[in-house]
Amino acid sequence: MSALRSSQVAAAAGVNLQTLRYYERRGLVAEPERSLGGHRLYPAETVTVLRVIKAAQRLGFTLDEVADLLAAGTHRHGSPDIRLQERARAKLAEVEAKIADLQAIAGTLRATVAAGCDDLVTCAGEPRCPIPFAAIGSR
Repeated sequence: MSALRSSQVAAAAGVNLQTLRYYERRGLVAEPERSLGGHRLYPAETVTVLRVIKAAQRLGFTLDEVADLLAAGTHRHGSPDIRLQERARAKLAEVEAKIADLQAIAGTLRATVAAGCDDLVTCAGEPRCPIPFAAIGSR
């Protein structure tokens, strides 16, 4: 197995060097060995770990959640880890709730456009105004 320098790992994973170093400081990426000249030498699987981190972030997982998932994956001891399934289900529910909220917002904006609202203050005083001013203030 050949070791990769920081720039090689970052380029192969599609991240910048600062991101690689940040993930290393956060413990998401294992601290690499060093060459005699002091250069970081990462194992090739670091590229995969970085790609997994970025994919998990695109799916909505926070870095803390990613760290937990990565740690859970390294402590299997022969038994299947259902934490990923649990976390994926929870994240799916969270995403579906956000979608529902966004659909409600989109509906209100469609109604605002259809009602011809051009001025928020004027619109707020009109009975046809679809913007939920009262509901917004009650939160």
